[in-house]
Amino acid sequence: MMILSTILVALVALEHVYILALEMFMWTTPRAQKAFGTTREFAQDTKSLAANQGLYNGFLAAGLVWGLLHPNDTFGFQLQLFFLICVLVAAVYGGMTAKKSILFVQGLPAFLAIIALLLANL
Repeated sequence: MMILSTILVALVALEHVYILALEMFMWTTPRAQKAFGTTREFAQDTKSLAANQGLYNGFLAAGLVWGLLHPNDTFGFQLQLFFLICVLVAAVYGGMTAKKSILFVQGLPAFLAIIALLLANL
């Protein structure tokens, strides 16, 4: 179960690095517009807001990686759990206020990682 939880936490971290890249560096590209369901005009008007949002996704990814690599297993577990809960809360909020698919795209992987992490640390 420990290997599964590590893989799932790493996947959530990678997903948030990808979101960081989309929001900070590719926001005005067709790829990001398709991913977020935006128009060219909207993307241009909200570029700085998206970059700020991307930075926060980067912080989530950094916290998860910090938890995975921390030499103290107990503190590493606590870091992973905290940042996964942050991802889950953000996904629930985003799913309720922005786009329902956020709940599944970001929330479901975080939820599964939380379950695996808790089971691995019983």
